[in-house]
This record gives sequence, C-alpha cells and structure tokens, in this order.
Amino acid sequence: MNEKMEKEKMNSKIQNKHLPPWVPLFTSLLFVLGHVRILGWSLLLVGITAGLTWGGYIAAIDLVNMYAGSLLRHPPVSAGIYGWLMDKGWLVLHFFFLLVTRVVSFYLAFLVAYCLTSPGYVFLSTATEKIYQGESFTFAAGDGFRGIAIDMLEGCKIGLVGIFVTIIALFANGIPLVGPVLVLLIYIFYSALMFVDYPASRTRWSLGRKIGWVKQYPGRAFRLGIFPAFVSMVPVLNIFLMALLFPLFTVHTTLNFIAIERRHGVAKKQGEY
Repeated sequence: MNEKMEKEKMNSKIQNKHLPPWVPLFTSLLFVLGHVRILGWSLLLVGITAGLTWGGYIAAIDLVNMYAGSLLRHPPVSAGIYGWLMDKGWLVLHFFFLLVTRVVSFYLAFLVAYCLTSPGYVFLSTATEKIYQGESFTFAAGDGFRGIAIDMLEGCKIGLVGIFVTIIALFANGIPLVGPVLVLLIYIFYSALMFVDYPASRTRWSLGRKIGWVKQYPGRAFRLGIFPAFVSMVPVLNIFLMALLFPLFTVHTTLNFIAIERRHGVAKKQGEY
C-alpha cells in the first residue's frame, strides 16, 4: 500500500512539473490562430459584440434625443454682452451634454452587449478548455436553454459589479496622490474577475467564489487584468478595442485559469499524503 501511495505521489510531482506556471498572452494568441474553430467563433463574437454595442448606442442616442434633445435644441437670443455670455454658456453646456450622453450611451450599450453575449464567451472558454485538456475534459451539467439563461444572469451580475466598481473608482480618484493608482488597481482586478467569470461559470461557480479566486491569486489576477484594464481606460476607442480583443482575453484567461487550477489540484493532492 505504501509503495502504491509513493508511486502516485511521484506521478503527481511529475504531472505538476509539466504543468505551465503561466501562459503568456502571445501563446494564447497563437492558440487562437492555430485552431480554426476557436478563431472562427472569436471573429463571430467580435462581430456580434460590435453589432449589439453599435445598435444599443444608436437606440440610446435616439431615446436621449427624444426625451432630452429639445432642452438644448434652440440657443438663446444673442443681444448685448449678457446675450453673448448666454450664447457661449449654451455652447459649452451643449458640448458637455453631447459628450456625457454619448460616453454614457456607449458604456451602457457595451454593458448590455456584454450581458447578452456572455453565453457565447462561456462557450468559447469551454471550447478552449476542451481542446487544451483533451480527454481529461468533462462537460458540466445544466446545458441548453437553462444554461444559457444562467450564463446571461452571471454576466448581468458581473455588469452590475462593474457599475459599482465605477462608482467606487470615481470617489477613489479624488484621493490626493494615491487616487489614480487605486483606480488603476480597482480596474485591473475587476478586469480579471470579468474574464475569470467565463471559465468559472462552466462549472457553475457563484459570484462569491469567483471573487474569492481573485483574492486567492492576487498576483495572477493582476497579470490577467492589467492589459484589459489599460485598454478599457482608453477614451472612446475602449469600446471598439475591447470588442476586438475580448475573445483573446477570454482564451488567455481560460488557459491560465486551467493551469492554475490544475497545479492547485495537484498540490492539494500531494498534501494529502
């Protein structure tokens, strides 16, 4: 019996040795490009996400114009110094009105697109895991329409967390000296949580467990979230860049999630002896 246990322990050590400690982003890109189905599904998701975002943005702008557009449609009459000041003030107010409504409309449209496409990205993550793990891959129960509904609900939860995170970031940004650093860290770890949601949802992890995973592996979560966080902070272009890079970030996070969980499982198994 002891000999068998020692043999299993040795096999576990060998398995742990061959598990990658980290999958670089470039390796993840090669993985996407090297598998036609993964690449095809990624391109399809890019198109769907971009289309939903653009459609949602147009619909939101139409609603804004319908209910609030008339408020700033007619400039004040310019007469004298007072009229000139009123006219310039109206131009400034009109500019900020357009800026804020467009940015908010884009953000909300992307949030809706993110929630609606969550089942597609969970499928992409599942396909990535299936190819990566080969015969050791096992499907989770609860597929079909019920599974799609659950994935969409989980996506909405992450979206609501994103709104909460944005509010916190606005207050944190006002802290002298350390404010911008705190905001960056907040968005880095939220980005990691957003992409961990996909591989974790396949096995029906709760939101609390996903947050716990990010807290358990802060160094890995930081590496997973830093690039998406920087991309998401680029004004205006962030929506388009995130839609384009979302599949790559999903595959990248999935590969590292698998590697981390497998190494953790092997280490836990070794600790039992």
